[in-house]
Amino acid sequence: MTTSQPLVTFTGVQKTYDGKTLVVKDLNLSIQKGEFLSLLGPSGSGKTTTLMMLAGFESPTAGEIALNGVPITRTPPHKRNFGMVFQNYALFPHMTVAQNIAYPLSVRRCPDTVRQAKVTKALDMVQMGPMGERFPGQLSGGQQQRVALARALVFDPQLVLMDEPLGALDKQLREHMQIELKALHRSLGITFVYVTHDQSEALTMSDRVAVFNDGLIQQIDRVDRLYEAPANRFVAGFVGDNSVLTGVVVALDGERCTVRLPDGSALHGLNINQAAVGESVHGSIRPERIALRPLETPHSALQTQLRDLMYFGDHQRLRCHLPQQAEIGVKVPLQGMDSLQAGQSVTLFLPTEHVRIYR
Repeated sequence: MTTSQPLVTFTGVQKTYDGKTLVVKDLNLSIQKGEFLSLLGPSGSGKTTTLMMLAGFESPTAGEIALNGVPITRTPPHKRNFGMVFQNYALFPHMTVAQNIAYPLSVRRCPDTVRQAKVTKALDMVQMGPMGERFPGQLSGGQQQRVALARALVFDPQLVLMDEPLGALDKQLREHMQIELKALHRSLGITFVYVTHDQSEALTMSDRVAVFNDGLIQQIDRVDRLYEAPANRFVAGFVGDNSVLTGVVVALDGERCTVRLPDGSALHGLNINQAAVGESVHGSIRPERIALRPLETPHSALQTQLRDLMYFGDHQRLRCHLPQQAEIGVKVPLQGMDSLQAGQSVTLFLPTEHVRIYR
């Protein structure tokens, strides 16, 4: 991935379907050549509309989209030369696998000898070499997905757009295809733009993730930064597991602050949105960052009641109760936790550097 001129830029892009409600609001986004960028968000957040505008299937109401600095806002889809993979695969049922993959080359009037070589290469790329003469109806969902991907890659596009392509697959196959897609991206160096509502999928595959909500990008960042340093309450709650405590700010200390919880406990954390003394706030921490062993001050210590323990193979999840708070989730390793029982009192230690305070 490079940091030179972006491959794609959205500048002030807006989209409305009814002339009243903006589905996409003032979108400014740069996509770097060779990166794997995921557009992540709940239904109706604007992520799919953004992809459709990039593909050319939707037109922006306002703003400009550029490719290598050249405006493409009014360029029809077939002239953008982008590969596209849909959730339903959109394969032609009356064509063989090889014919489906060859279709984009036929449309581009590619010579027969070149076309055959490219189809063979694309089939091998997605590990479907022996299946060129089969029809889509004879394939599993995972195999159909591979064919759709091969069709999107066969004409060497500079950009591949994917709209929830793994959504119809079962969990095990979906996770396997995530690994394959990421490996394929690394080997080809083509720019991938991927739409999903599945946060674990986005974190697994992407170089960067743009988190959408209510028509706006809430945060765009590397996956590690997105998980460890959410910019606001929405991102913290949408990306990864999250334990949340509510209270009132009682003291400020540079970038940190102290929050008084309803039971009188003190919570120390990073003051992300510059909350003032007296403001009601939410303290957010990842469940795996909460410890049961004593830590040095100024970390917060909370006396809670253990409601339940759940076994997850490589770790246990604890459900803890604190008065006037939502349930606190804690992830702990299996070792040394045999003595824990539901109903007992548990002291939780929350490292200050991992507690993020949001207004």
